[in-house]
Amino acid sequence: MKTGRKLNTVLTMMTLAWPMAVSADGPCLPADATMPAAWTTPFPAHRVIGNLYAVGTADLGVFLITTPDGHILINTGLADSTALIRANIARVGFKLEDVRVLLTMQAHFDHTAAMAEIKALTGAQMWATEKDARVLADGGASDPQFGACADFRFQPVQVERILRDGEVMEFGGMRITTHLHPGHTAGSASYGFTHRENGRDYRVLIANMGSVNDGKKLLKDPTYPGVADDFATTFERQQALPVDVWVSAHGSHYGLEQKYRPDQTYDPKTFVDPEGYLVAVKKFEQLYRAQLAAEGG
Repeated sequence: MKTGRKLNTVLTMMTLAWPMAVSADGPCLPADATMPAAWTTPFPAHRVIGNLYAVGTADLGVFLITTPDGHILINTGLADSTALIRANIARVGFKLEDVRVLLTMQAHFDHTAAMAEIKALTGAQMWATEKDARVLADGGASDPQFGACADFRFQPVQVERILRDGEVMEFGGMRITTHLHPGHTAGSASYGFTHRENGRDYRVLIANMGSVNDGKKLLKDPTYPGVADDFATTFERQQALPVDVWVSAHGSHYGLEQKYRPDQTYDPKTFVDPEGYLVAVKKFEQLYRAQLAAEGG
């Protein structure tokens, strides 16, 4: 399926777009603020390709990689998402309690807020990049953009293993490469592996896209030192990666609802979309460059 043209129209930059005030350890959202509906809307769990499954909501990507030695869970969604994730994992024939490794693509509450609960339930180890590990450890308090806002905090998560750029994680027969793609957070990461099926190799990327949250500053008084360069590095790295199948932290980023119909028959080619991947990366780069221009860069 060619989705490049579709992604040009449906791709949106997921942002925390409510009115915000600077507040030290206090609420930053108006009392009547609600999360985007797609963040909590259930979406049927499904097999993406091989042993990679999507078990999140309509827009918050949560991914399960199954192995004979236990499973890897990437992201969690909001604080009350554990029951939904458990049900979705059961829907594809597995158990939450068999998760042994936890990963995150970005240390923001909409992807990590249930991590501590799931870690306690499963006894899984938390693996993360160095800069996101710091934010996980203090429950978001040190996040350079949202740390002062109690609304964006989450239960702290202890990290057992620090992941480096290019590091290959070996677990349960899987070889998964960590790709440091900073900018959205200072430690944002994507994860890649190769899956072979029906005599073909598929290069799979669980991609953290370079979206710029509302309120992030790149040049003058940057949200964190070097953030503009981090984004530029991420776009360069992502465009250089050979990708056949990709998913992302937000379903809207990779056109989930355009690619997958609930309960459709599994086909390894459903999420094959190298063209759409490059379109998405370039679209986010355009948004980044527009932000630079708006700041006078």
